[in-house]
Amino acid sequence: MSAKRLQQLVEALSRSARHFNKSEVECLIKLFDTLVTASGDRFGAVGFDRNMFRDTLHRAFGMTDDMVMDRVFRTFDRDNDSCISVEEWVEGLSVFLRGTLEERIKYCFEVYDLNGDGYISREEMFQMLKNSLLKQPSEEDPDEGIKDLVDIALKKMVFVADMFMACAEESKRTMIMMASFLLRTSKKLSEMIIFSWKPLDHVCQT
Repeated sequence: MSAKRLQQLVEALSRSARHFNKSEVECLIKLFDTLVTASGDRFGAVGFDRNMFRDTLHRAFGMTDDMVMDRVFRTFDRDNDSCISVEEWVEGLSVFLRGTLEERIKYCFEVYDLNGDGYISREEMFQMLKNSLLKQPSEEDPDEGIKDLVDIALKKMVFVADMFMACAEESKRTMIMMASFLLRTSKKLSEMIIFSWKPLDHVCQT
């Protein structure tokens, strides 16, 4: 990669990958360039293919779950061309490593939402968890333990959702009460203003 191209990428990605400073962005670009050049893969001139990306996740983060690594690949591959470009690499790592709580929640949701319909079903959660838990040799049906874990997780989600709805309803009642109070107050203020102007009106009429 030429020095000019590197500088252009650093400037651009320092703005889009806002959780990294310029020196960190430059380091990640150089790492990316080194990895794709060393791979000798046909995608090397463009970026990481799925296998290269999985190898990198395994070496750098110790990931071993095939499904999780595949889902992480999909979240990085924003344009769905089956190849991770240098821009997708740096911007993806920005959220993956240093994202805000909201960004990480959105990221995890995308990983678990296998069919991309905007919802996480019981089956999707089961598929994502079944290879993430250690199975004991004595277990007759290890999937049962995973199903129990999914049930517990979903119940907690429903509880949190109910609490949120209750808080939202309470906030709605509070807003209605405040609006009613303000309307009554405004009416009284209007009456007071009108009453206070009556003497002046009387003087003008005389």
